[in-house]
Amino acid sequence: MKKRQFKTESKRVLDLMINSIYTNKEIFLRELISNASDAIDKLYYLSLTNKDIKVKKEDLSIMIDIDKDKRTITISDNGCGMTEEELENNLGVIAESGSLHFKEENENQNDVNVIGQFGVGFYSAFMVSDKVTVESKSYKDEKATIWSSSGVDGYTLSPSNKESIGTVITLHLKEDTEDYNYSELLTEYKIRSIIKKYSDYISYPIKMEVENSRKKEDSDEYETYKEITTINSMIPIWKKDKKKITAEEYNNFYSDKFYDYKEPLKVMHFNIEGNVNYTALLYIPSHAPYNYYSKEYEKGLQLYTNGVLIMDKTSDLLPDYFSFVRGVIDTEDIPLNISRETLQDDKNIKLIAKSIESKIKKELLSMLKDERDKYEDFYKDFGMQLKFGIYNDYGMNKDKLVDLIMFYSSKEKRLITLKEYVDKLKEEDKNIYYACGETNDKIDLLPQVELFKDKDCEVLYLTEYVDEFALMALGEFEGRKFVNVCKESADLSTEEEKEQIKKENEDNKDMLDTMKETLEGKVETVKFTNKLKNHPVCLTTEGEISTSMEKVINSMPTDEKINASEVLEINVNHKISDKLKELYEKDKEEFKKYTKVIYYEARLIEGLPIDNPTEMSNLICDIMANK
Repeated sequence: MKKRQFKTESKRVLDLMINSIYTNKEIFLRELISNASDAIDKLYYLSLTNKDIKVKKEDLSIMIDIDKDKRTITISDNGCGMTEEELENNLGVIAESGSLHFKEENENQNDVNVIGQFGVGFYSAFMVSDKVTVESKSYKDEKATIWSSSGVDGYTLSPSNKESIGTVITLHLKEDTEDYNYSELLTEYKIRSIIKKYSDYISYPIKMEVENSRKKEDSDEYETYKEITTINSMIPIWKKDKKKITAEEYNNFYSDKFYDYKEPLKVMHFNIEGNVNYTALLYIPSHAPYNYYSKEYEKGLQLYTNGVLIMDKTSDLLPDYFSFVRGVIDTEDIPLNISRETLQDDKNIKLIAKSIESKIKKELLSMLKDERDKYEDFYKDFGMQLKFGIYNDYGMNKDKLVDLIMFYSSKEKRLITLKEYVDKLKEEDKNIYYACGETNDKIDLLPQVELFKDKDCEVLYLTEYVDEFALMALGEFEGRKFVNVCKESADLSTEEEKEQIKKENEDNKDMLDTMKETLEGKVETVKFTNKLKNHPVCLTTEGEISTSMEKVINSMPTDEKINASEVLEINVNHKISDKLKELYEKDKEEFKKYTKVIYYEARLIEGLPIDNPTEMSNLICDIMANK
């Protein structure tokens, strides 16, 4: 037996490997299976060029064994194996990768495709083991060797009587601690679940002895028996010919992989070749997850390379506004960090992300055009996210998303796009009109909306709190400005009508100023208007902040509170205007009561809170009692 010490720098790296580099202990099995797959790949590749190496691909496999009594997990492969020198060089010097050397030596061969390039994955075994034994026989050596180590103290090399080519790695698991139950790794269920999660698409069978039950012959009793079975699927669905995959197979994969009980709305399966190569299988869900619009929701696509799951949620591959998309990306063209758990910042990542974004948008536009009902179903759940995408990042992505957003139309009585709104306008029409409220029905009853509808103007109804902010980020659409009908400046009156109302306000200036004083700074202006049809009063606003923006910002859990510059508008053609003029001349106290009541009414119509509901109630009762 030969005793060896790790080099000082290797000891530091090993300690780092065990305690820092990997964040998930179960990754060890992914790494060892990947290494076994590499070894089999090498042997199979060599057999194609070396007639002395006799290998049948169907005989190549990886075997997993569990021994609960000995607390061991064994990973065996019939790959190329390692000589004593290779064991010492590859395992005795941390970060020395035999796979990387093999790839470099055969860099001109396109079919050389190995995973382990860093030479550190093997040492993840020490996260769960207090002793690791590697027994290996190389295809090019008659001797076999055992490499054994208990960690940073070093390792031993000793002869082995192993006869077959390949490698057997035995892990002696640590005892359970308060932080981790290592014994769970000795259960068939846990090992199967780790393999299915990370290594399901390794291209060689991963076999395991499992326990099954069957009915005894001529009896109602059952007996248990053990059999060797293949755990992994080997060929991922996205690697199959699209023409041979049924809708049911796509839906079953989606349900199994993403735990969604409803079928997806859309499936996107494509392969991209060019500056960067990748295969994608993406799904647009038919409904939003319960936590979609919360901080708990994590976006991201599953990232695979050579059949190995690298990241479960690769957020860098999806923009936030398409975070609803689920699916997998399989590529060999991205650099991984040393633990293969996170991506390095690289231009290829950005290229893939940009390509995916383009594909998703194209699919959504196609759905909008050809499957309108399906798109509207999608939009009810995820439209808000698209509008967030327009508003966020100072409107940087607005041009990418503007064609996808929709709003309810006062004329169409359904969702329409901005393009559909503008296409109906006359050349002289310069505005896109909208109104905000809690529901379409409530907006439909707003006093300001009534006149616009009466004059055959289409109004878009904005019911989500991000809507108006998104329109402000857009600024305009095809040369038309967005105009809130509840703004004081929104006016469809003729010049003659404007002159008439201007004279009315000038003639009653003292009365209107008194009303403003009575409201003690709650409004910027009180004025008569001819913009209302049947309603007595309304609140409009001056400046950029609307009442809907006021409600949104003030509802946020911050100390920042704002007030819109409100204008109280009184319908000059309503009986209330005559009553106010009468009271102003005859009963100033009653006039003040009416002033406050109509202001409160205007706030209620806008869905704004009343500062003093008790005062409002008392005022109404006083007015009623004086009738």
